[in-house]
Amino acid sequence: MPDFDANDALSSLSGAGPGRLIAPSPRRLAILDYLDVVVVIVALPIALVLGAPVFGCLVGAGAWVVQRILAGVDRRWLSRSAERRFGLPLVEAFGRIWLLAGAIVLAGAAGGRADGLTAALMIFGAYSVAFAMRLLDGRPTGGPER
Repeated sequence: MPDFDANDALSSLSGAGPGRLIAPSPRRLAILDYLDVVVVIVALPIALVLGAPVFGCLVGAGAWVVQRILAGVDRRWLSRSAERRFGLPLVEAFGRIWLLAGAIVLAGAAGGRADGLTAALMIFGAYSVAFAMRLLDGRPTGGPER
């Protein structure tokens, strides 16, 4: 009786040849692209139930979601622009960083130190998830090859 190889069985079921990776479904990729937003939405009620300051939670979560929306709009705008300028993606990224920093300062100034810390922790948690997903995603496609 021949040995059973799970990789060969899986690749034959998926239509991929031996040694090929199975491509993830587009739906799964979309969920992973927005995992940081999902984490913020799930963490918000949990933080509120645990007694975190409401204003800081709302400012931190709101700022993260707004900057993600702006990132999508900016990327579409940059991809459609006729001129490919080197500095535009850099300016866009720093603008979003300043938005997040301003939200932390606003929460701390308007609500108090605990609100500022809460907003900073919400943003830090979301950024950590987004950063981890970028690392796992690998090298960006479409750029120049070296």
